[in-house]
Amino acid sequence: MRRKIIIDTDPGQDDAVAILLALGSPAELEIVGIVAVAGNVGLAQNAKNALKIVELSGKTDTPVYAGCERPMRRKLVTAEQVHGKTGLDGPDLPEPKIKLREQHGVDFIIETLRREPEGSVTLCTLGPLTNIGLAFQKAPDIVARVRELVMMGGGFFEGGNITPAAEFNIYVDPEAADIVFRSGVKLVMFGLNVTHQTRLAATALDTVRAVQPGASPVADIMQFYCNTYHAFAGADPRGAPLHDPCAIAYLIEPAIFSIEQRPGDVVVADSESYGQTLIDLRPQDPAHDTRIRNVGLAVAADTERFDSLVTRALIWAARRYATKPPTALTPGAAS
Repeated sequence: MRRKIIIDTDPGQDDAVAILLALGSPAELEIVGIVAVAGNVGLAQNAKNALKIVELSGKTDTPVYAGCERPMRRKLVTAEQVHGKTGLDGPDLPEPKIKLREQHGVDFIIETLRREPEGSVTLCTLGPLTNIGLAFQKAPDIVARVRELVMMGGGFFEGGNITPAAEFNIYVDPEAADIVFRSGVKLVMFGLNVTHQTRLAATALDTVRAVQPGASPVADIMQFYCNTYHAFAGADPRGAPLHDPCAIAYLIEPAIFSIEQRPGDVVVADSESYGQTLIDLRPQDPAHDTRIRNVGLAVAADTERFDSLVTRALIWAARRYATKPPTALTPGAAS
């Protein structure tokens, strides 16, 4: 069944791949809108990056909105050291011709969830949860109207990637994440434990570059990302992990991932664990287990199926850039 989705994002090279994967899958996904949030870099640049990605794909009728420019209660933390000064370093993409919609992204989220039939819209978050937390705070009635909230964020099993305890997306705005975790929304979480299983190998980029001669901004985006990852973590023949595309891949092919329902919380106390996601894995006698299992936790991925899906998306986008071919991915077309 085709899903209506709102993508909330802070692009980001891996965000770019996730967005291209969604845009290239119209049989599975209807993108109601894309909302930018402050995260990897500031809001204005993230919003511009979202426009650039949409324009790169040729799907220029996709509406893009700007959301919150800072976390709910704290100073913004960014990640230029990973994604570059623009947040989307690699290719020199032109200034976008398409424009942001005038409505604030949070108001768009609220209005859309109130307008569309209850349970018909999925929220897919690829960055900090500021926009969603604020929307849930301003309009609590919309929580019950969300079909599902599928998020990339959290560390737990592997610690963090911005502090020893916290993953970046959660750490940027733990208070917003806390609102989401406590809201009662149906929540599926793709944390570092599973996103580190999914890798983009150099051979995939070679395949993308071979599709069309000349400039290949899609491959350049990911080449920059891979180079930066290897500079941080060391060379790895498996390639660099693709965090954000996991959330979109789940919406297209849920069977790629194994999901377990677990109790989960976010640490918002002023401590060294600030921003940590806590997932309760303790065994419990079912007769006496009163815990609320509020998080669908992704624990494993079929890496071959994931790699095939993402590679097809990159090839689709490369061809769109070069020749404006058909508007959907071709299943099985990995070369």
